[in-house]
Amino acid sequence: MADATTERNPLPDTSAGTAPGRGRLRGRRVLVVGGGQQVFDAATDPIGNGRATSLLCAREGAGVVVADRLLDSAEATVDAARADAPAGPVAAVRADVCDPGDIGAMVDRAAELLGGLDGVVYNVGIGVGALDLAGVDPAEWDRTFAVNVRGAALTARAAFPRMTSGGAMVLLSSVAAVRPSSRLVAYGASKAALAGLQPYLVTEGAATGIRVNTVMPGLVDTPNGRAAGAGRPDRAATAIPLGRMATGWDIGYAALFLLSDESAYVTGQTLTVDGGRTSV
Repeated sequence: MADATTERNPLPDTSAGTAPGRGRLRGRRVLVVGGGQQVFDAATDPIGNGRATSLLCAREGAGVVVADRLLDSAEATVDAARADAPAGPVAAVRADVCDPGDIGAMVDRAAELLGGLDGVVYNVGIGVGALDLAGVDPAEWDRTFAVNVRGAALTARAAFPRMTSGGAMVLLSSVAAVRPSSRLVAYGASKAALAGLQPYLVTEGAATGIRVNTVMPGLVDTPNGRAAGAGRPDRAATAIPLGRMATGWDIGYAALFLLSDESAYVTGQTLTVDGGRTSV
């Protein structure tokens, strides 16, 4: 029998992934960076944040380019979007955000395929390395910051000149920026640095009518999340007021809101999606 918390705040059923679109992004052109996902067990893997965001954007009428370091993973997202009968075109491109040249080419190709850009989601982040400063490997530290922070800045630098007034950029962060429960020191520090980057992007973007906001997830049940938690105590047992971990759909819907005209007067904000975990 489910406990009271679970009954009150149930895990979303399949309707979270099949609800019909309402045209919230009709005519928009969106680049989702990190829109693929690694496959650990194709039969049981839940959907990841980037794939859920890509599918929701396509379902809501946007043309979507899915970028990922693993092209086959980006193409799998595109296949899923096409099967979902999206209103706009969808395409895949390969890009490694550690390579500044790749970032520029990714943005150029996305703008070419879609005829411009109205939205960018930066859903790329890695958490590797030591749990404390004593074990920090400088190379792992630099790679973490290159992916999690520098890649976001260079994506914005390349995308802003291509974006229309009224466009939006959404960054994906983590509650590790404010509550380092994972103890991955480089990861937490990089996500805190992303928060420090946001005001500069807000100022530059506002000059041409572009909004910049951040989604800050808590514990999310994704393929990478399951892999990271393997061999550790069940992460769902962590005290979360709403009684469950997030799903990729929870994060995707938050990004969708920040891309849409529903948030037309929202910029420079961080939307925490953690089931209340950081409030207790």
